[in-house]
Amino acid sequence: MYKKIISGITISSGILAVILFVLDDITKLGPVLILFFISLALAIRNFDSLKGFSFTILIFAAVTASMFYPEFFSKAGNFDLKKLIVPLLMLIMFGMGTAMSIQDFKGVVKMPKGVLVGIICQFTIMPFVGYGLATAFGFPAEIAAGIILVGSSPSGLASNVMAYISGANLALSLTLTAVATLLAPLFTPLLMKVLANQLVPIDFLGMLWSIVKIVIIPIIAGLIFNRFAHGRFKWLDKAMPVVSMAGIAIIITIITAAGRDSLLTLGLLLIVAVILHNLIGYLFGYWGSRVFGLDRKSARTVAFEVGMQNAGLASGIALEMGRVATMGLAPAVFGPMMNITGSSLATWWRGKPVVELEETKKMS
Repeated sequence: MYKKIISGITISSGILAVILFVLDDITKLGPVLILFFISLALAIRNFDSLKGFSFTILIFAAVTASMFYPEFFSKAGNFDLKKLIVPLLMLIMFGMGTAMSIQDFKGVVKMPKGVLVGIICQFTIMPFVGYGLATAFGFPAEIAAGIILVGSSPSGLASNVMAYISGANLALSLTLTAVATLLAPLFTPLLMKVLANQLVPIDFLGMLWSIVKIVIIPIIAGLIFNRFAHGRFKWLDKAMPVVSMAGIAIIITIITAAGRDSLLTLGLLLIVAVILHNLIGYLFGYWGSRVFGLDRKSARTVAFEVGMQNAGLASGIALEMGRVATMGLAPAVFGPMMNITGSSLATWWRGKPVVELEETKKMS
């Protein structure tokens, strides 16, 4: 009965949203779209192959709400909600640290070639592709700098999840994320200085400190917590993923509300550019790894590490630079989009195990 009710609400609200859009009745369209995304997120949880998309669809509901009612996501009384972004990011990074261990870094010794190839791909492909796309689309300077900023950021935990789902080399994925995150304070400001300084002034040392403050210190704290308190607070292990997802949703909603006017002007073009950036990352990450001689399983891992960036960190840097309403837009769009494409690619690859591919190749 519950499934039928949710499905009915989803279908009816979707049809009504299309009608209102055609009639250009914007006042009523907002609430109907929000209801559609929420009901759709609940409906697909009834399907094992689709329920992984429910969180991303809820993000769309939150983004829709912030686009139609930005005043509710900009301030709470006299408190500017943008001030929540950095603390939330630090909390998310602490959670990432609690999920890591020193074992994740030992992979550098066990898989030196895979780690070296992955890091080279990570900090070359996405920054330069981002620069090329930002230039080709002719975006305003700060919007363009945001695209480059996404490309210059390290990978995040989402890539580890996709590597696990797809059956790729999870150990390599964890190591690459850990190493790329530790290298980010150096490489992200350096790449931004080289590629984006002509668009916005880049303070190398200021950006370095922002990344250390937002990422490195919380992760180290999480590692220490994991080392000395692992298993003592089981409720925390269960709570952190939920807290992280909620934090990401809040951050994206606040940034969307702050940059609403720019999104209304550039939204479609920016979405196209971001999707291209993401997909090219997967493509070049995979084939670049193959060119360097990595096996298919490891190449799949590198594809996720390259294509899926730490958009939250990019948002935090944009805020620290005082440009969250412009530079922060590309990260806000990139986050939900990469989860959709990453989940789809992981599911497709899961249905095509590497062993089967290798056997087929031998037989042909």
